[in-house]
Amino acid sequence: MRGCGFAAVALAVAALAPVAHAQTAPAAADDATYRFSPVNQYGIALTAAYWNPIIAYVSEKSGVKLQMKIGRTSADTTAYVLAQEVEFVFTNHLFSPEREQLGWKVFGRRLTPPVHSQIIVPADSPVMDLVQLQGKEVAFAGPEALVAYKFNAAQLIARKVDFKTVFGGNSDGSLAQLFAGKVAAAGVNSQLAEGYGRREGKKYRVLWSSAPLHDLPLMVSAKVPERVQKAVMRAFIGMHQDPVGREILQQASMQVGLTAEAYFIASDGAEYGAMREFYRTAPVNLR
Repeated sequence: MRGCGFAAVALAVAALAPVAHAQTAPAAADDATYRFSPVNQYGIALTAAYWNPIIAYVSEKSGVKLQMKIGRTSADTTAYVLAQEVEFVFTNHLFSPEREQLGWKVFGRRLTPPVHSQIIVPADSPVMDLVQLQGKEVAFAGPEALVAYKFNAAQLIARKVDFKTVFGGNSDGSLAQLFAGKVAAAGVNSQLAEGYGRREGKKYRVLWSSAPLHDLPLMVSAKVPERVQKAVMRAFIGMHQDPVGREILQQASMQVGLTAEAYFIASDGAEYGAMREFYRTAPVNLR
């Protein structure tokens, strides 16, 4: 398989100014700035449109200064995380046995309908079965994408389909290649494919779908002081119960094609057993 990734270009996106009318809880306030890296599920502009208002709200509500730090691709952003250049993340790239030793802790997750790893083709594609992808190019978000790449690639390998890998940098990039006719199929996260289809008016057909999986978790580095961890957690988890926070969530969700009901809830990470199990059974090159 060959990879066609973009060159890594770092981008640090500062949080917006404090949200008007938000009720602050500055108990954890200090002069430190903590970096927050959400994995690139969309292009950079759309990622910023979704996360900047949320981060601004959480910063003001918690009294903790958060700043978004993302790379050009999902792999670049994960590289920042592995290099310990950030303190808070929204990702499912840390569930391998080796990375679980790094000390990241799940403290919440986004509550959405279950997501699925899926292999899709345009609605008018002549491809009707995975075996027809033999020798063809298949687009994926990037080499770190667990749901959008690794689950799908493992399925194709298990079916003994010899495919050619093309990385789009994020899910929007891989889907753009699919609907431009540059690749025969795309491996996707169902939530992101549905959102893209709604935003861009695209129709597709699912060739394979995994068992249901939970949406991405919020995680914090072990080096963050406990009082800071708790303040940020309370701000995320309580956001949908505050009229100002709820409005911000709903507006942000509309930007990316999520439903208005998408919000954050507490989690201890126990829901991610299927992802941990994947790393115990996946082909070696996907672990």
